[in-house]
Amino acid sequence: MEIDSGSGKSNVKIPEEGSSMNMDSQEPSETKGDSDEKEQLAGIMDKLNIESSSDGFKRKPVIIIVVGMAGSGKTTFLHRLVCHTQASNIRGYVMNLDPAVMTLPFGANIDIRDTVKYKEVMKQFNLGPNGGILTSLNLFATKFAEVISVIERRADQLDYVLVDTPGQIEIFTWSASGAIITEAFASTFPTVVTYVVDTPRSASPVTFMSNMLYACSILYKTRLPLVLAFNKTDVAQHEFALEWMEDFEAFQAAIRSDSTYTSALTESLSLSLDEFYRNLRSVGVSAISGAGMNEFFKAIEASAEEYMENYKADLDKRRTEKQRLEEECQKETMDKLRRDMEQSRGETVVLSTGSPSNICLALAGLAAQPSYRICCDCKFSLNFVDDLHDLRLDRYTILGEYCRFLRTTFFWMKMLN
Repeated sequence: MEIDSGSGKSNVKIPEEGSSMNMDSQEPSETKGDSDEKEQLAGIMDKLNIESSSDGFKRKPVIIIVVGMAGSGKTTFLHRLVCHTQASNIRGYVMNLDPAVMTLPFGANIDIRDTVKYKEVMKQFNLGPNGGILTSLNLFATKFAEVISVIERRADQLDYVLVDTPGQIEIFTWSASGAIITEAFASTFPTVVTYVVDTPRSASPVTFMSNMLYACSILYKTRLPLVLAFNKTDVAQHEFALEWMEDFEAFQAAIRSDSTYTSALTESLSLSLDEFYRNLRSVGVSAISGAGMNEFFKAIEASAEEYMENYKADLDKRRTEKQRLEEECQKETMDKLRRDMEQSRGETVVLSTGSPSNICLALAGLAAQPSYRICCDCKFSLNFVDDLHDLRLDRYTILGEYCRFLRTTFFWMKMLN
């Protein structure tokens, strides 16, 4: 997605078909008879545990999204996963979503840095480091459907897709682009979120509780299976964390050694997270020594089964309801727009901002109406308005801000195309 300062257009570079890691590139030989071809296809699907679905959902590969606090060892842990898949003859596919990383210890099949130039984004939009990462991720998300299509074409050749996220965890977990990417994965493949915990730093009960609260927020934000990976077990073993999660009294005893106000807050919060711990899978791993890799993949497989049994049905229900509401809201806005056009009959009008959702739909309607024109720089004009000063400045500014935001969403790109 190279940024063109002249036109503002973006292009996504997708790796060639032969660039996948540790995969057999030979396609199944064609057979003359249709029956032999069907039997061969059925055999491959049974072997890979793939089920046909009317909505294009596939049971393989399993998407593993690795998130965690800065310094917890996400990238090093992902490197260990890549090495394990290669050594175990597991067919893996690697994706990097961190545009600001300088070097990667592993080869990425799809790398955001190949399509979005992080420093150019900072320079063009006058942004700081965090704003540059967020905007780069937003730009990449606008074309993420192409990434999904690439993985779909190789689904019968893959077991796992390993996804590395930006070091600033909030940029991915709490941004619109992060939600778009996560939902795009979850609507097509079984998706599991792995939260990497820095085990030595979590030896403090307050720090441990902070990590658990963040893990809980990610679980309820993404609504996907979550696996806790206690990293750096070569430095400090994670048994104390498992004991605190299973035995409330042991955690209370550890808290009593601290008499500050944070210990009282932590003690009350631990009661609320008791139910959260019961349905949570956690393993101890070491990105340096490779310990715990087999247990980690067993937890991933169990989470993938849980996704198929529980999470997918809920996701399909929410997606259907969201689509129905969007269609109703869009129809209502378009009907109102037609009525306003009939009443105005070429007269000068002042646009009302309304709610953000109405603005988004109104701007989408502008692109579909011949009486309106949208410029490439996202400033719109109405052909029946003589001068822009007829519009109120504050409202025009607000509309411009929403226009720039819509440019980085699937909905906006869909309407323009």
